[in-house]
Amino acid sequence: MTSWLVFFETLFGTLGDIFPIVVTILVFQYLVIKRPLHQPKQLLLGTVFVILGMVLFLLGLEQALFPLGESMAKQLTSAEFLGIEQPENYQVSEHWMAYAWIYLFSAAIGFSTTIAEPSLLAVAIKANAVSGGAVSVGGLRISVAFGVAFGLALGSYRIVVGDPLHYHIIAGYVLVVIQTLFSPKAIVPLAYDSGGVTTSTVTVPLVTALGLGLAEAVPGRSPLLDGFGLIAFASLFPIISVLAYAQITHYLARSTLSGDEDEI
Repeated sequence: MTSWLVFFETLFGTLGDIFPIVVTILVFQYLVIKRPLHQPKQLLLGTVFVILGMVLFLLGLEQALFPLGESMAKQLTSAEFLGIEQPENYQVSEHWMAYAWIYLFSAAIGFSTTIAEPSLLAVAIKANAVSGGAVSVGGLRISVAFGVAFGLALGSYRIVVGDPLHYHIIAGYVLVVIQTLFSPKAIVPLAYDSGGVTTSTVTVPLVTALGLGLAEAVPGRSPLLDGFGLIAFASLFPIISVLAYAQITHYLARSTLSGDEDEI
């Protein structure tokens, strides 16, 4: 009975979130554009599927993804697993290498969730179509995934050692600006968008849970001050990796072209 109560509470909450979107679309359709909806039955059915999908997804977050991320972070940072003692004067920053497994787990979960991210797949397919095949679907997805993996590993390291968040973010965006000046102009907007599409339905819940669980498990860390911020890393470093991917492929293409001209 409790499960059904939670389901209906989530359903009503989702309906409240969807309602303004539906009203906005209908107002513009009938009062501004002044045309009837095309295929209203299919649109209604699709809206019902969206609502049910959001309800089930939110329930899945609460029941599985959030507990999973927090549990893994706590287990990988426990004193028993690390094999180190933690006296009262224990300084985590002096033993940051002992947390290597949490860095590896963060990178692995970042890579796998990004590859599974439906929004990234949609952007990659559209970019491939618009560019006439110049932008590879697989190449874009993998480069973004590597960026998220590195970003989450670095973000986890920041939580362990207690570095200020803004130092890493400022340094990262300085690098982005420098890369932008030397990258192919056609890839820059796509690279900037790639940072946003990674922080979506699959990635955000696990990353948030991982950060909070890690901050709670590491001695001397505050979940509020240190637990958040991983999503910023997951948004920033895909931009860097996609720009780097574009720069490398552009350089290789020019090298190949130069080699062909020399042979001629």
